[in-house]
Amino acid sequence: MKKISPYALGATLYMPATREDILEVVFRKKLPQLRSMVVCLEDAVAEIDVDTALRNLHRLLSAIEQQGGRSEDGPMLFVRPRDWQMAAVLNDWPLMAHVDGFVVPKLSLSNLRAWELAVTNPHILLMPTLETREVFNPQAMVELGMALNETLAQRIIALRIGGNDLLGCLGLRRNPDMTLYNTPMGYVIPMLAGVMGSQGFALTAPVFEQLATPHLLLEELGLDIAHGLVGKTAIHPSQINTIQDSLRVSVEDLNCAKLMLNEIAPAVFKHNDAMCEPATHLKWATNILERAKWHGVRHVETSHTEQPIRLAEAGR
Repeated sequence: MKKISPYALGATLYMPATREDILEVVFRKKLPQLRSMVVCLEDAVAEIDVDTALRNLHRLLSAIEQQGGRSEDGPMLFVRPRDWQMAAVLNDWPLMAHVDGFVVPKLSLSNLRAWELAVTNPHILLMPTLETREVFNPQAMVELGMALNETLAQRIIALRIGGNDLLGCLGLRRNPDMTLYNTPMGYVIPMLAGVMGSQGFALTAPVFEQLATPHLLLEELGLDIAHGLVGKTAIHPSQINTIQDSLRVSVEDLNCAKLMLNEIAPAVFKHNDAMCEPATHLKWATNILERAKWHGVRHVETSHTEQPIRLAEAGR
């Protein structure tokens, strides 16, 4: 079974399966900076357009087949079926060999078994979306996480947090003047980061659907990263670079992580006026290096009066 790092996802752009330009994105003729994409057959497609969308998906995959498959440097390709019944049909398409996996909509403990039976192709990886009312219940999330670890964990790249659907459960919509963290999602995201993160799952952040307030997108991205989220859904191509640039690591975090992972590192040491304890911060340090591998380092310009930053010896 292939293994995909959740940090490789970056900004994940959803595209309705009815669009005619998806192949151009797959082969990087459009949006060459995109790291991952989802061809959506669910909420982005009206009921009357489902058959058209399925035919378009089949044409897309056939075109990829005719061109010898996807290029290695292109974006990862996922499909979001409408439900487990549609997933069961797509699961048997030979052309699914050109898809990395499924985004599972509205996963819950009540439909988990149906999805297990529907997606039996072991080469189809999964990104379940947490977007139903059960998500507000920490105990339900503990149970779901335990169930996933028993059956599908090896095939799960990351869990996606469906912010808009979760707000919809409460009859709310995002206020355009604030981040999600100033809404009830300010409870849900930290709770999921703790409950699901402690069970070994990576999580991606909800979409930011306001295009007129890029400063708020940056603020929300900072909070996403502070909660350990590994990527973010993009609602528009203009958000791709912002999301992926925000996922870069700072030079100081990279240096600190390298020092902690050095085999001769002391049990406790001071770095940049902070206590470093490799035994405690091992997972953080490992994640920092993984983020840097996929997104690089964020270089901050310094004034002429500041001392230059010296890279950690551990990285040499």
